[in-house]
Amino acid sequence: MFDAKKVKNDVINWIRDFFEKNGKGCNAVLGISGGKDSSVAAALCVEALGKDRVIGVLMPNGIQSDIDMAELLVNHLGIKAVKINIADAFNGTIGAINNAEFYNGWNKLELTRQTTVNLAPRLRMSTVYAVSQSVNGRVVNTCNLSEDWVGYSTRYGDAAGDFSPMANLTVSEVKAIGRELGLPTELVDKVPSDGLCGKSDEDNLGFTYAVLDKYIRTGVCDDEKTKALIDHKHKINKFKLELMPFFEYNPDAR
Repeated sequence: MFDAKKVKNDVINWIRDFFEKNGKGCNAVLGISGGKDSSVAAALCVEALGKDRVIGVLMPNGIQSDIDMAELLVNHLGIKAVKINIADAFNGTIGAINNAEFYNGWNKLELTRQTTVNLAPRLRMSTVYAVSQSVNGRVVNTCNLSEDWVGYSTRYGDAAGDFSPMANLTVSEVKAIGRELGLPTELVDKVPSDGLCGKSDEDNLGFTYAVLDKYIRTGVCDDEKTKALIDHKHKINKFKLELMPFFEYNPDAR
């Protein structure tokens, strides 16, 4: 049985310890989407550090239909926040790539749909780090175990950060902690979506988080096709969770 209260307190203590060792007096800075992950991560940091040391960054790409959810969290927690629209940066980058100069016979670069989708979270993370560096901050990674397990994150986008309080917690466990923290129900139970392609997370993945969480924690998945799909996604995305491979040079080797 998952003890949400105990784990919540353990995570809060872990965050305090991280800042004692890696940024005494620094602020926790994170992107605020209005979903459960950024909501719970922000609330945990408020409990650990106090609301004056937590800074939210809201980053619509043009018009964000659910920006009110992000604003609800900011007001609920009473944290400082800034809204930075990334539309100019996004459109400017796409335009610059489309107008690129090519050399040695290469004369065209076709951006894939996934490339375009992943550009926004990468620009958002650059924005969060720009804010963080300007306010003596440490960037909060808001990913959870369920998403990481199947690679449902953007490398150098939402998968980046300086510390990760929820990396070993499944979606159902994150939601339980959110309720323990007293977050508004509409934030904890909001249908999970990346806000990029118009579909829910579960639509994109091809299975529910409930099925995934059960498989992660128990190894049981009742549907063989779903089990195979989860295993495939886990295998091909493991590199996202590993350190960058590097050539080991030993100058003393003969």
